[in-house]
Amino acid sequence: MRPTAQLRALVILTCIFMFSACAVAQRPRAGVVYVQQRPPARVVEVLLVAPSRAHVWVSGHYDWRNREYVWIPGRYEVPRTGFRRYEDGRWVHGRLGWYFVDGRWR
Repeated sequence: MRPTAQLRALVILTCIFMFSACAVAQRPRAGVVYVQQRPPARVVEVLLVAPSRAHVWVSGHYDWRNREYVWIPGRYEVPRTGFRRYEDGRWVHGRLGWYFVDGRWR
């Protein structure tokens, strides 16, 4: 095979690989709701005194319900054994729109 033909074949194979990877990346994940509208700015919450030293603040967040954003207020929770802090949930923008990544204990 001539060098030009080899280069052409390599370019074609690379393009096929890249386009097939893009097609797979655009599939929605199961259970994930994609929203085209950007979430509003976070609400500034006033933290009250914790019920005890064991309680940790879990920040509020916007949830998508009935085609609109709804604010879910923050709250104090007692972490499960082995966990100390809470990593807040957040809205992330991807190719298919905005989606929410749940918070978790660490």
